[in-house]
Amino acid sequence: MRSRPRTYGGRSTEERRADRRGRLIDAALAIWGDQGWAAVTMRGVCARAGLIDRYFYESFADRDALLTAVWDQVRDETVTLIFAAIKDSGGGPLDRLRAAITAFVRSVEADPRRARVGFGEHAGSPVLEQRRHDTLRVFTDLMVEAGRPHFRADVDEDALRMSVLMGIGGFVELMTAWLAGTIPVDAERIIDHATTVGSELALRHLR
Repeated sequence: MRSRPRTYGGRSTEERRADRRGRLIDAALAIWGDQGWAAVTMRGVCARAGLIDRYFYESFADRDALLTAVWDQVRDETVTLIFAAIKDSGGGPLDRLRAAITAFVRSVEADPRRARVGFGEHAGSPVLEQRRHDTLRVFTDLMVEAGRPHFRADVDEDALRMSVLMGIGGFVELMTAWLAGTIPVDAERIIDHATTVGSELALRHLR
């Protein structure tokens, strides 16, 4: 006969473990967002999360595993946000582009610390450098597939992907400069400009 899962305070062991893991990720995100990834340490994260050291190793093999988990969570939430904005836009490809840009810029405006995960300095961390490259590919694929129904039948796939990469790379640099205060404009101006430039890159590939 299978035994029932043990519960503590009305929660199972798995639920309590998941809660601790979530608290560690949240603590690491807060430290990373305020001070950069290099400031994320096992002891610092545990202290902020209010957990003892052994609970860190319950969920993560080392600091790199924690940093990867934070990155993946922020990336996945961002992809979900942008995909929902594209789906709900209800317009043509350029309307979808503006919806995606608007959703992202507004999310960064609401919580700039999250942007520092993706836009911050990652030199010295091979794990984060690889994640950055992988995430660029994820967002390139997302934008290409979102626009595919509207591309010309004879579209040059290589040229298309190069245009998307240039657009995303330039957008990242624009957001980085905006967050640093180098470009003293409001969010709406950023959205308008990014949409205009993105549209210019996209038009050559559209029907």
